Amino acid sequence: MSQHPIHYRVEPADLNAHLFRVTLSIARPAAEQTVSLPVWIPGSYLVREFSKNLQRLTARQGRKNLALAQLDKNSWRVQASPAKALELSYEVYAQDNSVRTAWLDGTRGFFNGTSLCLRVHGQEQQAHELELLPTSASKHWSVATGLAPLRSSQTGWGSYLAADYDELVDCPVEMGDFWSGAFSACGITHRFVVAGASAAFDGARLLADVKTICETEIRFWHGSGRSAGTRAPQRNYLFMLNAVDDGYGGLEHRNSTALICQRRDLPRLGSAQQSDGYGTLLGLISHEYFHTWNVKRLRPADFTRYHYDSEQYTQLLWFFEGFTSYYDDLLLRRAHLLDDAGYLKLLGKTINQVLQTPGRKIQSVAQSSMDAWVKYYRQDENTPNATVSYYTKGALVALCLDLTLRVEGRSDLDEVMRRLWRHCQGGPMTQHDFSQVLVDLGGRSFDAEIAAWIHGRGELPLKDLLPRFGVRVHEDAATLAQQLGLRVSETQGIQIKSVLRGSAAEDAGFSAGDEWLGLEVVAAEAGPTAKRSRKAQAQAWRLHKLDDVALYAGRATEVTALVARDKRLLRLTLNLPQRSDATVWRLMVADARALDSWLDGKAPSGH
Repeated sequence: MSQHPIHYRVEPADLNAHLFRVTLSIARPAAEQTVSLPVWIPGSYLVREFSKNLQRLTARQGRKNLALAQLDKNSWRVQASPAKALELSYEVYAQDNSVRTAWLDGTRGFFNGTSLCLRVHGQEQQAHELELLPTSASKHWSVATGLAPLRSSQTGWGSYLAADYDELVDCPVEMGDFWSGAFSACGITHRFVVAGASAAFDGARLLADVKTICETEIRFWHGSGRSAGTRAPQRNYLFMLNAVDDGYGGLEHRNSTALICQRRDLPRLGSAQQSDGYGTLLGLISHEYFHTWNVKRLRPADFTRYHYDSEQYTQLLWFFEGFTSYYDDLLLRRAHLLDDAGYLKLLGKTINQVLQTPGRKIQSVAQSSMDAWVKYYRQDENTPNATVSYYTKGALVALCLDLTLRVEGRSDLDEVMRRLWRHCQGGPMTQHDFSQVLVDLGGRSFDAEIAAWIHGRGELPLKDLLPRFGVRVHEDAATLAQQLGLRVSETQGIQIKSVLRGSAAEDAGFSAGDEWLGLEVVAAEAGPTAKRSRKAQAQAWRLHKLDDVALYAGRATEVTALVARDKRLLRLTLNLPQRSDATVWRLMVADARALDSWLDGKAPSGH
């Protein structure tokens, strides 16, 4: 029996059935002991109902089986003797190959504690021990986790200790035949494990690039001195990357992160050129590592304690996700893993994503933060019309604040972030704390900007601010999809995914879910001297790509779209825009010195 009050034994029991077996031992249970499984995982704001995968739950004390009463969808109660240890046994089905839940098959296992570990009500602050035991089918696997080891083998199987339940479920576990490497950044040991990599994977390059990112971010928060690493909150760090054929995402934890990427985006042996996909992966790594400070420690006061049984709301995701999204690529540029042109290309992409979202005029980023549970994480065909992303617009709010502070010459956003870290002691933060630090460093109130940019729905002053830092904004003609107001998939014909508000496509009657099959257009006259036919004839064309519309429409201003909806064939009159206000921003370097003063993070002259 474990010496610790709460003990979990986890075994990858049946690889082919995707079942973990869990045994929970409670040394001193309450007379009426309640246990529950979380319904969400911090960092991913959606009720995911993890208890749907829990099965065959039983309870006993010694040889006596005890009855369990289910209280609701995710909690149970058992009558127990406080003088004896209580043991609960159950299985968890694990076949979600994402960073949020759990996975188990013949090649790999992974889980977050929120998916496997029942919470013992009333004893959340006790020490929790996690024992990981291999079965005969998994005994050759290795294990990696951010938890502190108590007793473990060279391959990682054994026992680990968490100070409380929060730490237990904030340290996911990876198991399998993964690649593993390590490096030291500012004196802090970092480990990187990769599952699913091909033989072409260049692990040495990945470690070198990630080391550069980690050192850049540690020094961003704690200065460039030799003591930067000792002031950092993490004593060690673990990256867990799952390389798959098609996937992307990450989830931050206190001293680790779980990542997923496309296998083809990993760096390749013998290839010095950095692919766009690898650049995207480095941006993801930069983003999740920045969360070590911004959301895992410096966090919304609303998240001072996590409530695992229901939604937990905050208006501040524009700061914790949006500002992190601003710095992820900017710090890649400062780490020299991205050049000026590459950075401006990514920034332009973010700007265009926001400008091409009609929902930015409907929803503020503060509202977007509150609505994450029902809108951002439950996107549908109307999402671009009704919402704005607190990631992308939040990043642009950070950009505008940074450049405004620099224009006024008293401070910059870098110093705001560091001052907030000290002001809040690396802990809970409110919007008032943010406003006060802006006053202290900027020398004036920024309430007007906060009201307009964060709680308002107007346009951001990007066109005014960017040229002051050596950026030329060039507006290119919008694509046909943007001019028509459509978001489509073209893998199998033209499938309509979204119809944007106030667009030509909406006026014509297009609807999400339509398949755009063809086009009818009245043939144009061959020229001014051509003889007019007795009756203009319509030509009908089959469409495969959206670009076919321009090919077949010619100079026509009105066409008939042939669409299929619920097996019915419809003819929609579509007016083709002759002059569209929609444009695509392209950012170019106009003044390299002015640009570098911002991108290199140089303090303003008056600072």
